[in-house]
Amino acid sequence: MGLTSEQRIELHGFNNLTKSLSFNMYDICYTRTKEEREAYLEYIDEQYNADRLTKILKTVSDIIGAHVLNIAKQDYVPQGASVTILVSEGPIVEVPTESYDESPGPLPDSVVMQLDKSHITVHTYPEYHPDEGISTFRADIDVSTCGEISPLKALNYLIHSFDTDIMTIDYRVRGFTRDISGHKLFIDHDITSIQNYIPESIKSIYDMIDVNVYQENIFHTKCKLKEFDLNNYLFGYTKEKLQPEEIEEITERLKIEMDEIFYGKNINQTFD
Repeated sequence: MGLTSEQRIELHGFNNLTKSLSFNMYDICYTRTKEEREAYLEYIDEQYNADRLTKILKTVSDIIGAHVLNIAKQDYVPQGASVTILVSEGPIVEVPTESYDESPGPLPDSVVMQLDKSHITVHTYPEYHPDEGISTFRADIDVSTCGEISPLKALNYLIHSFDTDIMTIDYRVRGFTRDISGHKLFIDHDITSIQNYIPESIKSIYDMIDVNVYQENIFHTKCKLKEFDLNNYLFGYTKEKLQPEEIEEITERLKIEMDEIFYGKNINQTFD
């Protein structure tokens, strides 16, 4: 569309474009015994329980200037949690001139944006491999807004809220709104990549791949940590307590797990 941050579109009625952000993160850990696995899952379940997740989503709503209408939350047995927040348009102090900029959002601050008929959800999925000693924690967060601001402005905060080895991020704009002359608008801001909403300090530590369908207003980015330190993937001990052959085998298993998640396919593997 060629919009700049200074340009505003005079619309016919309400801006009813739907903008949806899906943020999926993965934390991976090597748990060599049943006791370690249970301790890891218990730790994750406590770190990301429904109350903590609710605080994260409420901060997301603050960043995009939304009023919380209703909160539904649940901790599951044996593990996992879900939170859904319904939000409505927040108070508008001034027109958000930064809304069209492809730039990272705040961490967090007093930001006022336009929002209506929207929701924010999170679901967590702790799981483990029955044989390979790998445990993973996945969190899926969806931020769906109707109005002027893109939920991508909350992405920076979401990334900082989780200890993330791999991220997959999807953004899509659906529907249409009309300008004052009745001309349909299928998107109201320029976007070339989700990466533009991620700070350079974060991008520098991840390998990233984009798959974008510009004509359909669909954008996809996936990220995997560049540096690998085995100590970050051991639970309750460090690699100094392992034999060299153990370090090699565990490292291989973890890297295969990360590659399978990142590329979305199984890799043939054999372990003695």
